[in-house]
Amino acid sequence: MNDASPEGTGLLVRRERRAQGDVLHLRLCGRKALNLVGRDVMERAAATLAAAAGPDVRCAILSGMDGRAFIGGADLREIGSLTPQTAGPFIRSIHAFCAAIRAFPAPVIGRLEGYCLGAGLEIAAACDFRYAASTAQLGMPEVRIGVASVIEAVLLPQLIGWGHTRELLLRGHIIDAAEALRIRLVEHVCAPAELETAIEAAVADVLASAPRAVRDQKRLIAEWERLALTDAIEAGVATFVAAYDGTEPPEYTSRFFAGRDGH
Repeated sequence: MNDASPEGTGLLVRRERRAQGDVLHLRLCGRKALNLVGRDVMERAAATLAAAAGPDVRCAILSGMDGRAFIGGADLREIGSLTPQTAGPFIRSIHAFCAAIRAFPAPVIGRLEGYCLGAGLEIAAACDFRYAASTAQLGMPEVRIGVASVIEAVLLPQLIGWGHTRELLLRGHIIDAAEALRIRLVEHVCAPAELETAIEAAVADVLASAPRAVRDQKRLIAEWERLALTDAIEAGVATFVAAYDGTEPPEYTSRFFAGRDGH
């Protein structure tokens, strides 16, 4: 990946090969200083992410172009020029990228620095977990530009509850990283200089776990979100039984006992 990447490229992928599997470093390159996104950027990003999936990929880290913004939102010039004919394809392009993150078989960690607004926060919500720099600013200001928050804003009640969701969407205000952590919009906050280390610790945990089990768990969590309680339990039972078609349960339990006996 070329670190001098031009704005508006879409999604740049750097594959880091490790002994336990590949870690993908995904950098979303939008427009202008605040890393704004539009239909073209989102369509390219969704296609690139889908193509990057593979059996050797264990984890992915999604970041913005630099520390100024994860994603500052959708490009207001494009939003202001939409028509009834173009509004649908535009908003569906953002949804397509969010859906690609949620469908990605390995965990995706959102690395949030700077502004994370509107479409940017919806993309962050689609990630499996979110690590934020203490300088991050988050919000859903769509109502201030004449539209409601839609698509993956629907994920917010699961993360922060209905009360905080209503306040965030109806006020359209911006909150800092400390408040985002308090309402559980992000899972971890640290100083910008410590963010790399914090994310690496999370990646190490994923890599230490059984690959199929992690993939099964991500898929199963997605099923839990849409299934009724009894159906969700049965889906879990089926996943548990299917694990024994492979070698991971005996292999990883043996590793556990070997590690314990080694101490």
